[in-house]
Amino acid sequence: MSSGDEDAAPKPAAPAAKPAMSRFLRTAASDSSSSSSSDEDEDGDSDEDEEQEDKEVKKKSRFLRDSDEDSDEDVKRVVKSARDKRLDEMEATGKTMDNALKINDWVAISNEFDKLTRMVQRQQNMAEPVPPFYVRTLVSLETSLNAALAKEKEAKKKMNASNARALTAMKQKVKKTAKEYEKDVKRLQDDPEGFERDYAALAAPEVAVPKPKKLKKIADSADEAEDDDFTTVGKGGKATVYTSEGIFKNLQVIQEARGKKNTDRADQIRVLEKLLEVAVTPYQRIRVLLALVSSRFDYNVSVASYMPIELWAAAQKEIDHLVTTLTADSTHIVQEVTPDYDELLERTPADEPDGIVRIRGSVISFVDRLDDEFTRSLQHLDPHGTEYVDRLKDEKGLYITICRAEALYEKKQQSELLARVIMRRLEHIYSKPDAVLNALEAAVSVSDVSPQLSLTAQGSPSNLINTLCVHLYKFGNTVLRTRAMLSHIYHHALHNDFHTARDMLLMSHLQETIHSADVATQILYNRSVVQLGLCAFRSGLIKESQATLQDIFTTQRVKELLAQGVHQQRFQTLTPEQEKAEKLRQLPFHMHINTELLEAAFLVSSMLVEIPVLASIDSEDQKRKAISKPFRRLLDFADRQVFTGPPESTRDHIMQASKALQNGQWEQCRDLIQDIKIWGLMPEAAAVKDMLAKRIQEEGLRTYLFTFAPHYKTLSLSLLSRTFSLPQRSVNSIVSRMIWTEELAASLDQSVGVVVFHRIDLTRAQQLAQTLAEKVGSMVEQNEKALEFRLGGSSGWGDRADGAKGDKRGDQTQERRGRGERRGGASRGARGGGRGARFSQGLGGQVTSRK
Repeated sequence: MSSGDEDAAPKPAAPAAKPAMSRFLRTAASDSSSSSSSDEDEDGDSDEDEEQEDKEVKKKSRFLRDSDEDSDEDVKRVVKSARDKRLDEMEATGKTMDNALKINDWVAISNEFDKLTRMVQRQQNMAEPVPPFYVRTLVSLETSLNAALAKEKEAKKKMNASNARALTAMKQKVKKTAKEYEKDVKRLQDDPEGFERDYAALAAPEVAVPKPKKLKKIADSADEAEDDDFTTVGKGGKATVYTSEGIFKNLQVIQEARGKKNTDRADQIRVLEKLLEVAVTPYQRIRVLLALVSSRFDYNVSVASYMPIELWAAAQKEIDHLVTTLTADSTHIVQEVTPDYDELLERTPADEPDGIVRIRGSVISFVDRLDDEFTRSLQHLDPHGTEYVDRLKDEKGLYITICRAEALYEKKQQSELLARVIMRRLEHIYSKPDAVLNALEAAVSVSDVSPQLSLTAQGSPSNLINTLCVHLYKFGNTVLRTRAMLSHIYHHALHNDFHTARDMLLMSHLQETIHSADVATQILYNRSVVQLGLCAFRSGLIKESQATLQDIFTTQRVKELLAQGVHQQRFQTLTPEQEKAEKLRQLPFHMHINTELLEAAFLVSSMLVEIPVLASIDSEDQKRKAISKPFRRLLDFADRQVFTGPPESTRDHIMQASKALQNGQWEQCRDLIQDIKIWGLMPEAAAVKDMLAKRIQEEGLRTYLFTFAPHYKTLSLSLLSRTFSLPQRSVNSIVSRMIWTEELAASLDQSVGVVVFHRIDLTRAQQLAQTLAEKVGSMVEQNEKALEFRLGGSSGWGDRADGAKGDKRGDQTQERRGRGERRGGASRGARGGGRGARFSQGLGGQVTSRK
């Protein structure tokens, strides 16, 4: 081999080994050795070395930064603490919920809300305060839920099942969570800025983040800003300062923004509260209070839900403040109609001709709205929960506010407005027992309120009710006088003064005009009539009670007529508007009349009236003429039962007691009636049971005489006395009354103490003649009704004519029966119907129905 070949061989190998070595084993020693070995190689491969070094620098700069590079990169880098990262994650979840809310996706909202709640729970486990963002989310979610529920009720096309279930579940979740964070929600609503400051003070940063050099001045200025209190900033970045000189301009701005779509109502309330703090003169305070109370009532725009209790309590305090200010200052009057005046100028009594500043507004409308919102909140709350009882305690404060308004109008001598506020006061006390009414009046006497019409001046609750009603009779309009009369009747009936209440109802002739009254007045009329029937039952007036309660039970819509429930018919569907109106007129639970107790009183009264009548007649045509059709339907259904077990419900007790009374087992009837548990809800339960036992004995005796009169010629009074455990004097009185009223064809032999029955057997011709006379009478009655219908006669005249004809036919039938009744027990079906018709005619058909 030649030396030239040897020189040529290594030359191509050197460049190939060099890059391989620089990739994996590139060190300072290798670089020096390679440089010292050959200068020609270094010169020849200089371009390749430069490219390789550039690649290595790039690789190196990706993972290993020098200190010089750090100073430039710190400006762009942001280091967040763990708390800030959690807050960012919460805000991201909130944005997702907002997006889902725009498309009405409540499934996604429910999932994200659960996720957000878990984040807050973890934060609380780490001893960190609840972030204001979460509390604001709760408040906004509650508002969105109420709006969505109201929209869903009104919408014709309902959302799908899964979304509807998620919406219902979200309502429960938000309600439960809001109750858990009730204090935080209240603090946020009362003082949002203070809540933010408290959170910023309590939430200490977890990680101390080094401040970059280039942003040092900005961070220092931010630290100084955090030490100062928050300042409201207006347009242009200038701080907003509220003074007494700018009150009227701010009020005008708020008034112009009222009712607009994007108006922040919470911000308006905050501004008005600050204006109230800086108000100096009485005119300024009255103007701000009028605007502030109106803004609080405008905060809840949904009709389907009720005003939040916190806002309601704040509005009540501000109304008290307004009324107190007007009562103390006789130179300022708030009235609905006033002369025009400049609302941007301060007004004083010296500027007015008569020295009285008249301000446009209405205090009575505030009182009415406050009372209506209280009722609406009771309608929406669960009556069996503690929230309802807690809410009901606020009635004492509301009653004091109404009495304050009454004292104001008494002082200002505004009779029309005084009548309206007295009616509001009367509606709170007319249906309450004396103990509750005394407690309310005691709270008024302790406070600084002193209306002229007070319990202290009247002496007793009945005198107070009478005084308030008499004032409304004198100075109220037609509606107020009607409602005052019905409230007065209800109060008398509640205190067992039946005859006074009945006479007031008959003399007022309300039954003739009540059908043209508003729905609320019709409901009050039905309640008064029902309470009158219960009063008659408690007083032992069984026939009057049955006649009074019969009409309302004939309609089979007791709860709807008393505004204690919505009646759903089988083939009728209420529209959303009708259903909403029905729910809004429902009475709160504590004002309900127990319908089970009402039904028990009606059925027992019907039993004591109907069973003797059934025993006194023998023809099927007369049996079909029932006095109480609801009771007769239940009795016929009980008779058709093959097997009858022990009584369970109230109806079962009464039906089995009726059958026992028919069979002459008055003791079993008495025990079944007295075992009804619902009597315990009556104030005089023991007296009512004793009265029923006595009436069952008497009606049992009458039923016995009607049933067994055809089988006896004489009957001993002593035997009747022993059989029914009645004094012989009472038996003598009952039998004599039956003979005098021609219910019984008999005579009384006092010498031997027996009842002698008189019977005349009718011939076949007499029986046929009697049947023919009854059929002719029925045909004449049908012809008269048809003629009346063709001539367009009024229903009231027809009812009176029917009652008169019923009495006449009953008398004629009784006369025939008295002359020729084979059994001696004359029919009382017609006469019973006549008396019932007369009493119903007096009350005029007590029940009003709404269609």
